[in-house]
Amino acid sequence: MNAKKIFAVALALVLCLSLCACGKKNNEEADVIKLGGIGPLTGSYANYGVSVKNGADIAVAEINEAGGIDGKQIVLDFQDSQGDPESAVSAYGKLMDWGMDVSLGCVFSGETASVVAAARDDDIMLLTPSGSADKAIEGNDKAFRVCFYDSYQGEAAADYIKDNNMADKVAVLYESDYDYSAGLYEAFDARCKEIGIEIVDVQTFTTGTNTDFSAQISALVADDVKIIFLPIYAEEASTFLTQAKGKFADDVYFFGADGLDGILGKVEQDTSIANNVLMLTPFAADDPSESVQSFVATYNDMFDATPDQFAADGYDAVYIIKAAIEKVGSTSGKELAAAMTELSVDGITGKMTWGADGNTSKSASAILYYDGVGSLFAGN
Repeated sequence: MNAKKIFAVALALVLCLSLCACGKKNNEEADVIKLGGIGPLTGSYANYGVSVKNGADIAVAEINEAGGIDGKQIVLDFQDSQGDPESAVSAYGKLMDWGMDVSLGCVFSGETASVVAAARDDDIMLLTPSGSADKAIEGNDKAFRVCFYDSYQGEAAADYIKDNNMADKVAVLYESDYDYSAGLYEAFDARCKEIGIEIVDVQTFTTGTNTDFSAQISALVADDVKIIFLPIYAEEASTFLTQAKGKFADDVYFFGADGLDGILGKVEQDTSIANNVLMLTPFAADDPSESVQSFVATYNDMFDATPDQFAADGYDAVYIIKAAIEKVGSTSGKELAAAMTELSVDGITGKMTWGADGNTSKSASAILYYDGVGSLFAGN
């Protein structure tokens, strides 16, 4: 039986277990571990939620096929929030009514922040794969994340530019009324001042002005810099890059963070639109390591696509939860939180440890997109 058929059967079993578990009064009766997740599965930002869910689904299938966690099968219920914090609150309530043991939190930071206090009060450990805003998990000592947090990403982007001698002068375009974008810009700006990178121009837009970038493009072209920092999401970046095509010199890079993941899917009509996009990331699908290539092959078999870092984060999150549960033999949020600060997990997004603030420590690299392919950037 080939890998696709094996995992199709395993995923079908996961769905069957989910249906069978409905109506059970507790997990002793069901003999399962109920894992809940929340994120956009429909709408403009569905690519992020679908990636996280797909990665988590693969991990659940693998773990269940290998015997589960301490003999218990995992059941994953991933609720569609459409990227809306209010919908995330409703989804969290549904998951608690279902009997959720451990939470994957939410895909976006705003969603995660909307449920983090409830998870604390319910003694549910929350491990968000991708909620990166610094404040998204504040106030809950049982909340952790797999991804880099925003201020780290902003600082790391500046350090990457400096360490690779990419430029001494840069320009910036960011979304001023969105916490993710503004947070990355602020951290990037502060770090640039510390290490001697000059930001010669800062262009902004808002949620209400994200369809016409003509003025910003004209200003950025006139800046004549080699790096434009884009701490924005793929949806807005695709609009900007489409309108900017052919207007910048061929050696100008557009450098962003995890929000740019999925950019190729947004410009699939002409992937050259994303040429010279650089993205800070802990995961690259062309990493030759056996664990990464095994995941990439399985993902491609199951979903006919190449996984991005959101998929990798979702995959790692399930294995991290497995490691924590096995360490303490419990799904108690308090006990799992204590275990998290003692864990060291070798995931496909890197070797990870966690501090009491819930943030992970792992190394970052960059992916360069060109001619529809993303590959590890070798530097200048």
